[in-house]
Amino acid sequence: MRAVACLMVLVHHLVLRMDFNKLPPSLETSFIVARFGNYGVAVFFVLSGFLLSRPFWLALDRGEPLPSMKVYAIRRAARIMPGFWFALTIGFLISFTVYDFTLDGELVGRYIAGFFLMSQWHWRTFFPVQGDGPLWSIPFETTCYLLLPIGFLLLFHSKLGSRSALPGRLLWVGIIAAALVGHWLVVTSFPTDSVGRGWQYGFQGGAKEWMPRYNPIGFFAVFAIGALAAGVQTIIPSRRMAIYDVIAALAIVLGAWQLPRSIGGDWEGYAWLGIPYQFPFLPLAVAIALCTLPQSRLLANLLDNSLTRYIATVSFGVYIWQDIVLTLMPRLVPSSFGSGTDDVLGGWAISSLIATAVIFTIGTLSYVLLERPVIRWARTRESKNMRPATT
Repeated sequence: MRAVACLMVLVHHLVLRMDFNKLPPSLETSFIVARFGNYGVAVFFVLSGFLLSRPFWLALDRGEPLPSMKVYAIRRAARIMPGFWFALTIGFLISFTVYDFTLDGELVGRYIAGFFLMSQWHWRTFFPVQGDGPLWSIPFETTCYLLLPIGFLLLFHSKLGSRSALPGRLLWVGIIAAALVGHWLVVTSFPTDSVGRGWQYGFQGGAKEWMPRYNPIGFFAVFAIGALAAGVQTIIPSRRMAIYDVIAALAIVLGAWQLPRSIGGDWEGYAWLGIPYQFPFLPLAVAIALCTLPQSRLLANLLDNSLTRYIATVSFGVYIWQDIVLTLMPRLVPSSFGSGTDDVLGGWAISSLIATAVIFTIGTLSYVLLERPVIRWARTRESKNMRPATT
């Protein structure tokens, strides 16, 4: 699932480099569908909620204390911060050295807001650097990291009585509902004005168009659906059965169908309550697949292979570095992606292959030289912080 999300986002950013006006009519629909690869962001959020909540559900069902918040924080910081800070800083430096943006208080303020994971709360800082657009989602996700254990504090609270499986899952549905109410309040209470709004005004104009429908509370609702999926998956009998293959396959088809059904609508796929990426159908489809794939007989072995494991392993590096590569290429080679050539499709295809190879190389180096060493170092520090947290 992580590999699919990674490739979806990469294809999305590659397709953005294609001049749609010069596409052969026979390929137009395919490129438009691929353009909705930005929905991979929702897949990432559901998957993160699923994986990070599993230890909480297991501890809850066993009657154990809340898992250590220190260990939780150490693991999240070790996994996200080194790579994010490095890419953020490179994106900041090239914004005024290569792209000629003025090094003023606005540019520095956005970088500082991103560095401290606070850029997600206002359209002026939404994109923390000009040189790496996809970094906007990292502060959004870290907000979900904070809200997840807060939600579980309610489930672990002794005054709630029974810790049997069903009440906890139903209570989590209530947390999702509360997040949706919070999202609605944000959207209705903090609209943006029309001055300088729109992608024609650059990153900040685009952010002003996205917000307030793009806000951390709404994205937590997506994240929390993944957490609920983990709560369901942990109580499903572990025996592999063919029925899980059928359900998982239907869920995958339902999720994939959200891309072509979005044709003719907003590129962001605004759906219920204005939440992007075809909410709730796409997140629910991903959640159902995550619930059932581990118990499937055929799909588990088919989809979990060495290639998908490799892509998943380096996916974070691929995500945070792809935009830097894709925006630098036209600067270094003006004819990149078929620009100014007669064979636009061929030029785009060649540049896309080169860019993909470079991006995966950098993503692999990022994981091997930066991310993995920090993760391993952090694990050595966990033994001192394994005592359960008090509520």
